[in-house]
Amino acid sequence: MSAENLVIVESPAKAKTINKYLGSDYEVLASFGHVRDLPSKDGSVDTNNEFEMIWEVSERGEKTMKDIKSALKKAKTLYLATDPDREGEAISWHVQEILKEQDLLKGKDVKRVTFNEITKTAVQEAFDHARDLDQPLIQAYLARRALDYLVGFNISPVLWRKLPGSRSAGRVQSVALRLICERESEIEKFRSEEYWSIEARLQTSKGAPFVARLTHLAGNKLDKMDIGNEDDAKAAVHRIEKKNLVIQSVEKKKASRNPAPPFITSTLQQEAARKLGFSASQTMRTAQQLYEGVTIDGETVGLITYMRTDGITLSGDAIAQARRLIETDYKEDYLPKSPRAYKSKAKNAQEAHEAIRPTDLFKRPSQMKKYLDDKQLKLYELIWKRTIACQMESAVLDQVRADISDGTDDVVLRATGSTIAFDGFLTLYHEDKDEGETDDTVEEGRLPELTEKDSLDTLSITPNQHFTQPPPRYTEASLVKVLEEKGIGRPSTYASILQVLRQRNYVTMDRKRFIPEDRGRLVTEFLKQYFSRYVDYDFTANMEEQLDAITVGDVFWKDTLHHFWADFKRAVDDTKELRITDVLNHLDAELGPHFFPVTENNPEPRKCPTCGEGRLSLKLGKFGAFIGCSNYPDCKHTQALAVPDESKDGEDGEEGSSNKNASFEPKELGVHPETGRTVSLRKGPYGPYVQIDPAPESKDKPKRQGLPRGMDMNDVTLDAALNLLALPRDVGTHPESGEMITAGIGRFGPFLKHQNAYVSLPKGDDVLSVGLNRAVDLIAENAIKKAKKAEAGESKRPPAKKKAAPKKKPSKSKAKKKA
Repeated sequence: MSAENLVIVESPAKAKTINKYLGSDYEVLASFGHVRDLPSKDGSVDTNNEFEMIWEVSERGEKTMKDIKSALKKAKTLYLATDPDREGEAISWHVQEILKEQDLLKGKDVKRVTFNEITKTAVQEAFDHARDLDQPLIQAYLARRALDYLVGFNISPVLWRKLPGSRSAGRVQSVALRLICERESEIEKFRSEEYWSIEARLQTSKGAPFVARLTHLAGNKLDKMDIGNEDDAKAAVHRIEKKNLVIQSVEKKKASRNPAPPFITSTLQQEAARKLGFSASQTMRTAQQLYEGVTIDGETVGLITYMRTDGITLSGDAIAQARRLIETDYKEDYLPKSPRAYKSKAKNAQEAHEAIRPTDLFKRPSQMKKYLDDKQLKLYELIWKRTIACQMESAVLDQVRADISDGTDDVVLRATGSTIAFDGFLTLYHEDKDEGETDDTVEEGRLPELTEKDSLDTLSITPNQHFTQPPPRYTEASLVKVLEEKGIGRPSTYASILQVLRQRNYVTMDRKRFIPEDRGRLVTEFLKQYFSRYVDYDFTANMEEQLDAITVGDVFWKDTLHHFWADFKRAVDDTKELRITDVLNHLDAELGPHFFPVTENNPEPRKCPTCGEGRLSLKLGKFGAFIGCSNYPDCKHTQALAVPDESKDGEDGEEGSSNKNASFEPKELGVHPETGRTVSLRKGPYGPYVQIDPAPESKDKPKRQGLPRGMDMNDVTLDAALNLLALPRDVGTHPESGEMITAGIGRFGPFLKHQNAYVSLPKGDDVLSVGLNRAVDLIAENAIKKAKKAEAGESKRPPAKKKAAPKKKPSKSKAKKKA
């Protein structure tokens, strides 16, 4: 028997837990995330019709909606209880719209409920305060989704046509890639410089040694690079040796250090990366598990609050609980007289939820150990410690600074020391810093008792040689930090952005640091040259602010789209006449120092190692970019698109060829989400293809699909394979004939089929995304070409010749005479 109240949440785990909290009057179903989305083809956002968006229900969504419709028949009230953020609001809206379009909500109450934590009290309170769907939040989602679609589906085809081997571009993803690439360029251009520092080991009259560093020389304050060689360093040492050093001044002060605020999405990703070595995706997956809860004493309880948030506030109950725990577990000195309040930096109040914290602080990590796996426990402990520490007393450091000289400014040395007088919150939690950042909560070491006017003995003077270091490559933590500082994207999207960059082989990870692949650098340089505005940091950040303004109802979402599309379309149109030669020349000039670095062993890196006369430069072939000789075809020297290895000779080969796929072993890409069967990438005698294994009990042959031209084997992901295996696909109904147009790949390449007629897809059109409008145009163009060809054939056909009369056979008598 169906319940009177139907509740829609996002995940089955959450559905099971909430059903227990609400009782038998409620039936709780999971939407499994989004039930529909914009289909991956042209025309999903109609820019000529007020940005009308065409939605497509997924296979998973079809099944989900069927269950929802069935349960809704006898229900009186529909509660949309998806996650309390923009995406959650959008999922609820999609469910409501589908039901509304099918006229299934007549006589039904529809309510929206949100809860920041999955506990019985929080859930029941949320249902007591149900509301309507937040329309500005939904409009912000629609605007963001449309923008991402318009950028991806307009820039990506340009990349495919003008820069073969490229995969795609994205509104925020391309900007993040630019950061990584520009940091790599900084590292390559960096030239290390030598500098020296001088340390003196001194001793007080009481016999206590300590170290001081030279800060002034010849009356001038020393900058880092002022002592640039060994001779200058030795001269400075000699100058100090002549001095009778005396303590001129001693300054003592106490400094307090406050705890960091509780976690938001971005800071949790950063600290989990630094302290635990988690990727952003791993952090969010594990946090999702903690949010949805674990079973404790027969009851499933959410252990942390919602993990997609940019708010640093804590509820009054959470603060009170933290103070009680500090009072119980620590000495009285560790509890401040008044609670600490943190003001949210979020520009968007709609999305500024409570910070990430444990739902019950008295569930200590040691007590939760038996309920959690290793990763869950580590992340829970990190969140628990940060939350408690943010309500603890400040740490106090004793800092001492002594200036030492002979009474003049000729040479001045300084000794510094800091010790922790009271550890405060540091007894529980210490925030890590990125490479290159200073940490003012670390002890420098205790100095002995120093008194003004005391003479000092010089035990030793040591010159130390140093070399400047290039800026470090980005880690996930430091990249997330700079994205947040620049206002690019939103914390809830960072994990997926970084994952996409890896999946598309634009970057690799080495010792947990991002290194751009050459194809990533080519794409970035192309976008900087031809779409500079749309990978500009300030432009992207300003766009995020406009989206936030839509969220709070200050801006109408379609106004934002109109302003964006007018300029963006012009930029796309400007590339139509762009010649690949121009693209290559620009890329060759800009990336030349990277691909052809001048070294002592190779002062002429552009010189062809095969013919000795040609010049090496970037070329484009069907497999993407490569390096070739200017004397082609006389010289067929080619090499992979990579910084040349001086230890290896160049290899001859065909244009654009590569040996990377020569001995390719079958590669498992993953499992089909619906059937669980293995999907793999293989290479056969007719080229590379993807395959899905048949069902174990079936005798059917595995389904296979060849890769379309221009698709590199290294670019094939599970999603791409599934799309290929789904071919042929329906593009849409032809507006005149009313018959379906399909797209597929045959022995002669990608094609469109309409009324048993086949049309080859031109180079640059993607069989997986070609839309209805483009398909109709291609079919019409093909029909015109055929008609013209037929007409030309008729006009050129020569007049029919009269048939010659058949020759008569000679009579027998004549034949005899001839014989």
